[in-house]
Amino acid sequence: EVRLVESGGGLVQAGASLRLSCAASGFTFEDYNLGWFRQAPGKEREGVACITIKNGVTYEDHSVRGRVTISSDNAKNTVYLQMNSLKLDDTAVYYCGKRGTGPLTSEKGYDVWGQGTQITVSS
Repeated sequence: EVRLVESGGGLVQAGASLRLSCAASGFTFEDYNLGWFRQAPGKEREGVACITIKNGVTYEDHSVRGRVTISSDNAKNTVYLQMNSLKLDDTAVYYCGKRGTGPLTSEKGYDVWGQGTQITVSS
């Protein structure tokens, strides 16, 4: 069974850092793209960052560029999202998704999702 399990969220002060993890299983990890998305109450789900596992190429959305780093540990089948300088508007549920390889700027094609992990940023 294909599974994605997120962890690492929490309640932090503005300016703090968090590292989210997405543990993957049930598929050939290196054959896919993995992406981080987020959804705040009343808002659409939006892409945050993504990575092509097989070559390590990454993309970060303009809203977080310069503050986040997406990476993978292929031996652990795990993708990370390091988030620094957290802002109030980073508050959301963060989801990990899987899709086939393709342009990192595309948010289409994600077919499996984790249950999400909550980040809450306070002032």
